[in-house]
Amino acid sequence: MFKKLRFLRYQDLDWKMVLLILVIVSVFVRFPFFFRDYVDRDESTFILMGQSWVNGHLPYTQLWDLKPPITFLYFAIIIKIFGKSFFAIRLFGAVMVALTSLFTYGVAIKITTKKVAFWTAIFCVFFQSLFGSLQGVMSEHICTFFFVAALYLLVYQNDAKWFFTSGLLLGLSVMTKLNMAYPVFCLGLYFLWEGFYGNHAWKNIKNLVFMGTGFFVTIACTAIPYYFQGDTQVWWKSVFEAPLAYSEGRFHSPWRTLPYVGTIILLLGSGFYLKLIDWKSKNIQLLTIVVIGILISYVQSGKVNGHYLIQLYPFILIPLGMAVAKLPPIQKKYRAVIAVLLILVPMESYLEYGNVISNKIKKSSFYNGEGIDVPRYIIDHNLKTEHIFFTEYHIGYWILDETPPTKPATHPSNITREELFPYMNNPRKSGVEELKYIMEVIRPKTLVARKGKKIFDKKLLGYNNYIDEYLENHYQLEATVGRGLIYQRLK
Repeated sequence: MFKKLRFLRYQDLDWKMVLLILVIVSVFVRFPFFFRDYVDRDESTFILMGQSWVNGHLPYTQLWDLKPPITFLYFAIIIKIFGKSFFAIRLFGAVMVALTSLFTYGVAIKITTKKVAFWTAIFCVFFQSLFGSLQGVMSEHICTFFFVAALYLLVYQNDAKWFFTSGLLLGLSVMTKLNMAYPVFCLGLYFLWEGFYGNHAWKNIKNLVFMGTGFFVTIACTAIPYYFQGDTQVWWKSVFEAPLAYSEGRFHSPWRTLPYVGTIILLLGSGFYLKLIDWKSKNIQLLTIVVIGILISYVQSGKVNGHYLIQLYPFILIPLGMAVAKLPPIQKKYRAVIAVLLILVPMESYLEYGNVISNKIKKSSFYNGEGIDVPRYIIDHNLKTEHIFFTEYHIGYWILDETPPTKPATHPSNITREELFPYMNNPRKSGVEELKYIMEVIRPKTLVARKGKKIFDKKLLGYNNYIDEYLENHYQLEATVGRGLIYQRLK
């Protein structure tokens, strides 16, 4: 009787109830990070680019970063409506994670039981929110949301207008994170193959034409503002040419991706071999081809950060959830242990809740982190902010209503990425030249660094030796705020 009732609970779940649960879980897990200064350096850069757009400057014209424009549009819209609010940016990020998980649930119930689909969606929230630098809003969160929504339409609908709509969404995904072009291409190949294999090639070709039309309409729309400003070349170089150059950078190697790619292939291969995952299912084939496309993009880029895996989680969790469901059931005596482990999964969130409360008691503010505290110290002590240079905690530009000293300095590490300089439309052509221009020509009155960490990648000895020597000769340490070092230029 208990098992029957438990089964009915899953069966009785409707979309509204699932969405409500996912939003609650997502907000609960991510809520304490609403008050963090920044969670990942990339997020700070996206905020700066979004603010620049709000101020009337198209991406890549005043500031520059290595992402397509839809990433910055997300932040620009929220800043335009809600102003400078970490809370709003992170809240909408939490809702987006919940919606991504809801679409994952929708795809899953087409393939497996509601129980498996529900827990897949819950773990989709966890994996997109925990374990590293995922608590902020990353470009991977945004592109994955659009891609999963597109896949949901492809699973449920099979006529031209929905293929066109899915093409629009896939275009938004690629214009958020360019590597998603690989799974889009793999999807196209799959539908072409499936059409010939199933003797309905013409129908699939027609649908692919509509999907491709929607895809290119989205891409063309991102170019229109640049066309009217006569900056189409800036758009082309920044969106398409720069990422290709970056993927061939000196610190990127396909061999570094093998632990991630190999693990995923091993998990999927084992599921198919042991017949825990039904390879003959069309929807499983769709998920698999998307996973393969994403893995190919990792190998091509030669780099996998923790937040890159956000793109994989919705597509890999469904077949893994199905495989786990076919394993022998957990014995009753172990179910309490599993329940405790499940409660402990968001341990990072519990610790951050404690950090937020502690910060409120000590500093009378829920908002915390050096990205908040350093600008507050600068304001309180009337330090010069004109041409300020943040080598770390560069969210401080946003808080202080300042802009980075040069276009490459939008993200501090871009100064050292010399392979990108030809695409920035920047007067200086090398990283060392750029750094010397900032320090010797702009001559920032205030510079912010991080205690216990080299200003640039430790492998870049030339950059670090130059700026360390320059700081020693021309700056003095004004204050240490947490791990933030505030330097003042000597007169």
